[in-house]
Amino acid sequence: MLLITENVSLKSMNTFGVEVYARWFTEINAESDLEELFSGDKWKSVPRLIIGGGSNMLFTKNFEGLVIKMNIQGITQRIEGTQVFVTAGGGMVWNDLVKYCVTHGFAGMENLSLIPGSVGASPVQNIGAYGVELKDVFFSCKVYHIATGEMRKFNFADCHFDYRDSIFKRELKNQVVITSVTFELSLEAEINISYGAISHELEARHINNPTIRDVSKVVADIRVAKLPDPSTIGNAGSFFKNPVINTSQFEQIQSAFPDIVHYCLPNSTIKLAAGWMIEQCGWKGKQIGQTATWQNQALVIVNIGNALGTEIYNFSQSIIDDVSEKFGVLLEREVNVI
Repeated sequence: MLLITENVSLKSMNTFGVEVYARWFTEINAESDLEELFSGDKWKSVPRLIIGGGSNMLFTKNFEGLVIKMNIQGITQRIEGTQVFVTAGGGMVWNDLVKYCVTHGFAGMENLSLIPGSVGASPVQNIGAYGVELKDVFFSCKVYHIATGEMRKFNFADCHFDYRDSIFKRELKNQVVITSVTFELSLEAEINISYGAISHELEARHINNPTIRDVSKVVADIRVAKLPDPSTIGNAGSFFKNPVINTSQFEQIQSAFPDIVHYCLPNSTIKLAAGWMIEQCGWKGKQIGQTATWQNQALVIVNIGNALGTEIYNFSQSIIDDVSEKFGVLLEREVNVI
């Protein structure tokens, strides 16, 4: 029997640790729970929010609707030649899946080690780190459509992936529930150490022929050194997207700031390092009230006490304003503001 409770604290369900309440709350442990929940019209007509690990959201107020926490577990695998298709329940912890794949020698996810959040949320955000994005290993996902009650398979082309974006974040936001995701991995590793920090760390450890375990370990260690642990200090990882601009705009900015950190993308656009720009504006390690930027990474905003969501939001807006004034670039929040 599906349990729906009222006036539930969400403090432990968002990594910022913001104290807000859900008017109604339920957990989904199987696809049949979704069918039961939406068998009638009652819960189709109220505002709803689907959450996994709560690692990419900022609550600025109580949620006056139904919060649905995904908790579907399980991993299955199918090997075809050198290809491996791994399917994981949407409620699984993302890093648990990465560790499973690395341990079994399934290559492709190692650069995505230690990213917080759940498997079901990974396609929504098209998560990425250290030269790899979710779309690079995505094969398909299984989706429950709330309005029709139908289960549907979404292939790669259906998801409209973009930088930290997908159809699930736009047109289908809160209209569907991702119950499981299938990844296409390989038994033959193509090690990706194009991201400078990885290659430098491997060199420092005298690892000349890295395995996927080596890459996973190095990525995890880099993240631990640079980013705060959400279990001890509230944060949502990278708060802002790295802005992507055209070459002509970049040339104008570079003429004024020759040292600007940037990455050339295949489509002749330029990705700027938001953290570098924020640091140049004097925000790295800066604290206002109970909110601050992380001392080791200006891209991360932290709740160092009991900050309200509105305080964190206003803090982020001040950063956006300063970067815009100095560089003429408008930063976009990566987190989902609620």
